[in-house]
Amino acid sequence: MSLAVSAGGHSFYLQAGKGFSISKPKGYKFVPRAALVEATPRVNGSPSSTSIQVLATDRAEELKAEARALARAADASVYSPQLLAKKYGSRPVKAVKRTLEILVALGTFAFKLFLDQKNGALDQNKRKRAAELRTIFTRLGPTFIKLGQGLSTRPDLCPPEYLEELAQLQDALPTFPDADAFSCIETELGMSLESIFSSISPTPIAAASLGQVYKARLKYSGQTVAVKVQRPGIEEVIGLDFYLIRGLGFFINKYVDIITTDAVALIDEFASRVYQELNYVQEGQNAKKFKMLYADKEDILVPDIFWNYTSGKVLTMEWVDGVKLNEQAAIERQGLKLLDLVTTGIQCSLRQLLEYGYFHADPHPGNLLATPEGKLAFLDFGMMSETPEEARFAIIGHVVHMVNRDYEAMARDYYALDFLSTDVDVSPIVPALRDFFDDALSYTVSELNFKTLVDGLGSVLYQYPFNVPPYYALILRSLTVLEGLALYADPNFKVLAASYPYFAKRLLTDPNPYLRDALIELLFKDGRFRWNRLENLLVQGSKDRDFSAKDALQPVLKLLLGPDGEELRTLVIKEAVRVTEAVTLCTFVDTYNSVPSFMRSLIFNGNGALAMSSAELQSMMELRDQVFRIWGLLRSSENFDPAILQPILQILQQPEARSLGGRLVGGITQRLAARLLQQVLRMPMAPTSSLSALDTRYVPK
Repeated sequence: MSLAVSAGGHSFYLQAGKGFSISKPKGYKFVPRAALVEATPRVNGSPSSTSIQVLATDRAEELKAEARALARAADASVYSPQLLAKKYGSRPVKAVKRTLEILVALGTFAFKLFLDQKNGALDQNKRKRAAELRTIFTRLGPTFIKLGQGLSTRPDLCPPEYLEELAQLQDALPTFPDADAFSCIETELGMSLESIFSSISPTPIAAASLGQVYKARLKYSGQTVAVKVQRPGIEEVIGLDFYLIRGLGFFINKYVDIITTDAVALIDEFASRVYQELNYVQEGQNAKKFKMLYADKEDILVPDIFWNYTSGKVLTMEWVDGVKLNEQAAIERQGLKLLDLVTTGIQCSLRQLLEYGYFHADPHPGNLLATPEGKLAFLDFGMMSETPEEARFAIIGHVVHMVNRDYEAMARDYYALDFLSTDVDVSPIVPALRDFFDDALSYTVSELNFKTLVDGLGSVLYQYPFNVPPYYALILRSLTVLEGLALYADPNFKVLAASYPYFAKRLLTDPNPYLRDALIELLFKDGRFRWNRLENLLVQGSKDRDFSAKDALQPVLKLLLGPDGEELRTLVIKEAVRVTEAVTLCTFVDTYNSVPSFMRSLIFNGNGALAMSSAELQSMMELRDQVFRIWGLLRSSENFDPAILQPILQILQQPEARSLGGRLVGGITQRLAARLLQQVLRMPMAPTSSLSALDTRYVPK
């Protein structure tokens, strides 16, 4: 088994059986200082006591420890373009030297692009140039590695070939001296290594662009932890680079018309996230919030943070045993299934994006581990992002519009999603959406490849003045990565098929007015209720472990009986009359067909029982059967209890409900009376067919 920890977006391993101890690097001296006592001892990931009083005390002590960690990180750097300009504007020699290094590397690349364009080989060499750009970013150091990773999530800025190549960037850099790392730990925490750890690996377990990781054992509890230490001087390197890159952004905004996004704003946003990643206390708080929101599911694991041993440049967290999610063979050796873990990751990603809006902004296979217990562990919380509340509902509405092929509404969704400013005319975008999605939606959900969908949509975004918000691009990349991992295990796996149960559950159960409107839009068309859509939603929604028939029933009724539900009530009454008629007449059909043929002749004088066309009767049979299947789906919900109908009965006693019931009874009576009169007068509206001649496949077995 391998032991894993994350650093700079990647997980690293130490094979079981290899020991580790405190090692004194050359030139390093331990400085004895008083040790702090860890406030929240945890053994094997569980609290040391089950007493509520003790747990409450531990919680209070943990908050105090977190406050002390915040105090230690009080002087952590925050991205400020003004301060960087003031600092490096007065150091022209250093700025010019770094500028020349960057210009030579990127200038050579730009010259190759110019030659490609001149020779008409721009598209032909696109893949080759993308690989060269990835190499250049790696050579230029941590800032450009991070920049390349950020660009890999921006389909509005980069063609698909560049997105794929830049997504391969790895934060793998040479380690810095262990003596510097150990000295940083002592300086930051104000105590000696010997007072904190009973053992620590003599060399890093992992090294990345921003820091490196050691494996250690806490002296007071014996718990194994990961200790991440920031690379010395990293703020200086990153600060200078962002100062220069920001200057380039102003140049791009002024002279490069092909890029429609505000380059300076993009650079500032990205730089702010990188600086947040430099504050390890902030990363610890991110992990704590992520754990609170998403680790309530038993198949999700988020490591604990040890606040007494955390500062702005040192992060001590629970060590996680596990295997990277892209190592299928190792996962299967543990008796686990990769597809189960990927599905867990997809559901968690959807909750992050659409439920709470707080999500992991550095999606990478190395940040996802499969634990021996079958849990999916999330690591590295340096870069997080948030989805605005309005956008969360707009995304679900966008999916509904896509399913309905309402491309005008899809185009308008981009206002709510903050893709377009409200002064942009979306009418030219509609044909492009129609051309792409008409082809893409010719496949079923289970056949549609998510990456193909994203790449195609990215091509549309690249051609028009879109400004894709980082939250949207990042979550698309996350789901694409998960689908890519799943394809190793099952070439037929489709992330959309795995996501659909979540969307169905949200549409059926969420009382949010926006989603209620989206559900109505999905289920009603041209004044008719689409029962097949409801049945499909229930089938898919029931696959979600959190689906509840109770949640699906009551919000719909409240909407139906609400003050703004008159239009919906009219549609529902019309459909209820149709369903009641179908059930009544089809029951009569069943009874008639069960009567021996000689008795039919005696009762009906040799004529058919109803004056009705075969097609109309077939349609009624199908409607009746579909309604019965839907009721069966509701009853099959694992938490279905007839008692849940009691609140519904209370709702039905309201004046609006009684009025609705009266209108419904009146409609049914009128419809059946018309049928009876038609039968008496024998004046069918279409060629008739006696029930005795009806194909037996329309008779329920």
